[in-house]
Amino acid sequence: MRTWGKLLAAAAIVISAPAAAQEAVGNWAGVLEVTESVKLPLVVHILRDDSGAVTGTMDSPTQGAIGLPLAAIVTAPGTLMFTVPTIQGAYTSRWDANAKSWNGQWSQAGMTWPLVLAVPPPPQPLPADWTLPSDADLSSMIEARIAPRAGEGIVVGVLGPDGRRVVAGGPAGATAYNGDTLFEIGSISKVFTALILSDMVNKGQVALDDPAEKYLPAGATMPARNGRKITLADLATHTSGLPRMPDNMPFGDPDDPFADYSETLMLQFLAGYELPRDVGEKWEYSNLGVGLLGYLLARAAGTDYPTLLHDRVTGPLGLDDTVIALSPAQTARFAQGYDQYMRPAKPWNLATLSGAGAIRSSVNDMLKFAAAALDPGSPIAAAMTTALSVRRDIGNPRVEQALGWEIAHPEPDRDLLIHDGGTGGYRSVLALEPSKGTASVALVNSAAEPSASDLGIHALIGSPVAPTPPVPAAPPAASVHTEITLPAADLDKVVGRYVFGSGVVFNVEHVGNALRAQRQGSATGPVLPIFPEAPLTFFWKAVDAQITFTTDASGTVTGAVFTQSGQTLTGQRALP
Repeated sequence: MRTWGKLLAAAAIVISAPAAAQEAVGNWAGVLEVTESVKLPLVVHILRDDSGAVTGTMDSPTQGAIGLPLAAIVTAPGTLMFTVPTIQGAYTSRWDANAKSWNGQWSQAGMTWPLVLAVPPPPQPLPADWTLPSDADLSSMIEARIAPRAGEGIVVGVLGPDGRRVVAGGPAGATAYNGDTLFEIGSISKVFTALILSDMVNKGQVALDDPAEKYLPAGATMPARNGRKITLADLATHTSGLPRMPDNMPFGDPDDPFADYSETLMLQFLAGYELPRDVGEKWEYSNLGVGLLGYLLARAAGTDYPTLLHDRVTGPLGLDDTVIALSPAQTARFAQGYDQYMRPAKPWNLATLSGAGAIRSSVNDMLKFAAAALDPGSPIAAAMTTALSVRRDIGNPRVEQALGWEIAHPEPDRDLLIHDGGTGGYRSVLALEPSKGTASVALVNSAAEPSASDLGIHALIGSPVAPTPPVPAAPPAASVHTEITLPAADLDKVVGRYVFGSGVVFNVEHVGNALRAQRQGSATGPVLPIFPEAPLTFFWKAVDAQITFTTDASGTVTGAVFTQSGQTLTGQRALP
């Protein structure tokens, strides 16, 4: 649900170039040409610390993905290899001394494309005398973004010394949007959850170093490591060690993926999860962690999350349109969402993990919230102070993690408070510059990228606006499958590890009454259930993919055929 990051790709920060011609440490940029109409700029950052350990991240700015962690990094002379586990991608390349670039192959979803990475050109400095754009300039920016996207509408708001202004555009052929149009704001909800935490801390109702397990139901447990328990502050700063998402989501409706994730499933996940590293050791963005935080705070307050949100933040500020459940009148003002292919998208319902991204709001309300966040005399001023008093390193010198807020430094000694959000059919960004008393917000009713972040950040500090590519062609309609029930012996028959080549490996296990599959090998994916439609044929509900297990003459399973997005891979079974 987090898409923020275009600021880091666009802001005028000069980062050191590679130290030597074939030294992989440094910053590299290239364009992945998926199709003639889909071209994705990528930026790779390879770092080496004082101990010699190599780490790295990858940015895909037009997709709103910034800071994706790299794994399995190989930086031998003339060689650069790495995987990106969160998106199940892998890169292998060799140094081209003449072109001074890494020439290689990017692999993902069983497919491979050429990708050349070279030293990026130096970024342009931010305007020194930037002022908030005029309404005409904002309107022109919006119109350029929505022009190729039928159905998209954008509302941008700015706050400055002269007050608040709202400019809207689209959607074509429908009622025009305005400052009161409602959108899903996705992960901006995390800022509200952190402010609730800060308010409860200030009032002595909880403490930042309270163990999270203190507020679980009786008998429920939390993972810990080396004697260190996860605290409320760890959850609010993405340093708990919990993953981005739990691996036991049913995905009964992939278009509304959180709707069937229950309290029971969350507690089961927490009870069985083993932390991969020490608590507090490393920053890793976690929707699960902040969703859990909202759940725990509601339990500590003896209420539910929507009530807690109203009582602690939205009620005192008069944010009547910042809600989770919409009234009939609000539903009439709720923008229809669209996915990245501009197909209608369902609203998301995050019942158990509401604190991570369930809030809906309008630009008028978000500007009112921004004004209160900047006002030292507002009802949330004390909570803001507490939220910003905690700073955690995220592995990027340009960004710090506070409680909820991310604090970006586009230039030395310059602070921006930022959070963005993304759900199935919406994108959002909220940015504040406290030293200047300015703020911007952008809300968009589609997941097509680039979306909200570059527009909102540009309005605030003058960073570049990304070009708007054509809308990519939508993939074929998802296959229709009918689930059947198989006896346990039939499920046990296909358990094993399947190697397909090109870095694609699946581990299939029998857990409870169902099968679960996880991609491993060069990139590791989430553990997802697969469902039988025939004795040897199974399908995923979370993605449009199928796997058919193959046998020898004796009926023993020896391999499998994996199909996704029209691509087919044949693999062999390697027994555990």
